[in-house]
Amino acid sequence: MNDGTPPAREAILLAIPALNEANTIIGVLERLTRNPPKGYDLRVCVVDGGSTDGTTELVRAYARQHPFVFLECNSRRIQSAGVNLAVALHGEGARWLVRCDAHANYPRDFLRRLLRTQAQTAASSVVVPMDSIGCTRFQKAVAWVSDSLVGSGGSAHRGGRRSGFVDHGHHALISLDLFRRVGGYDESFTHNEDAEFDCRLRALGGTIYLDGRIRLEYHPRDSFHRLWRQYFNYGKGRSRTVRRHPTSLRPRQFAVPSFLALCFACLLASPFRAEWLLLPLVYLAALAATSLQIMWKHRSLCGLLAGPVAGVMHAAWACGFYTGLIKTREERWQPDDAKTLAKTA
Repeated sequence: MNDGTPPAREAILLAIPALNEANTIIGVLERLTRNPPKGYDLRVCVVDGGSTDGTTELVRAYARQHPFVFLECNSRRIQSAGVNLAVALHGEGARWLVRCDAHANYPRDFLRRLLRTQAQTAASSVVVPMDSIGCTRFQKAVAWVSDSLVGSGGSAHRGGRRSGFVDHGHHALISLDLFRRVGGYDESFTHNEDAEFDCRLRALGGTIYLDGRIRLEYHPRDSFHRLWRQYFNYGKGRSRTVRRHPTSLRPRQFAVPSFLALCFACLLASPFRAEWLLLPLVYLAALAATSLQIMWKHRSLCGLLAGPVAGVMHAAWACGFYTGLIKTREERWQPDDAKTLAKTA
């Protein structure tokens, strides 16, 4: 019987980890909160990891004009802890969690489109592809490599165009109820926490849908040093994920560390037999061909950096992967582990 009381509105929690994002944070907030989905209450939580560039002051000023925006201090500094903190402090009663990046460009009606896709597919999580966009010469080369087979190995959420159910993608919309049941992000992960989370989500019956039409733009690292550190951490995180969830290892992820280890072994053996240099030389030739192909494709001399960029990505990822194997002990995950994580999430 209808007593005239309007139905309760569902709430959406947007969690935005941030660290020194003064140049982009307001633009991100404005794009995400402009024209919110009808029938939903919006909560936005910026979890700051200790910014020193004025990010927190900008968010506080924005929050004074927008009472649904909150700023919290993420003392752990890492994104996994930041999102968990946002859920713990502001997720009560919300149905959906949307994880956002403080340095990404979001399309119009991003939230509405995520919700529409979820309604059409009944997925537990809707993920999206990332298109790398470069401003400097170096960033352009990184962006072109990242969205190519050489850089991403054909990963669907890195420049891909297809839609469908997948094992993993760039996190966007997640059922908050399932997020809690899975145990949230594992805060011992500084990188690859999203892929590890997706393994647990699927193990507990959740589904992940990649919508290739909802795309966000991402600005890549702007130096070889930062690129190396990023991919080293990616590889290290992935080494933990594949030991915790062995079935998550994909051929493209195993190929890079295996091939580079073989190249290194060939270099060590080359003083004894010169023909052992053939494989490393073939790899260097492939990197050179990558530079020429990307330069020709984009009609830009920036493409000449593509080969060195790809080499750094491969080497850093492989070194991180092996470092993780050697230095970090990891136990295989069991479904009962989710209960332990859920209690602490």
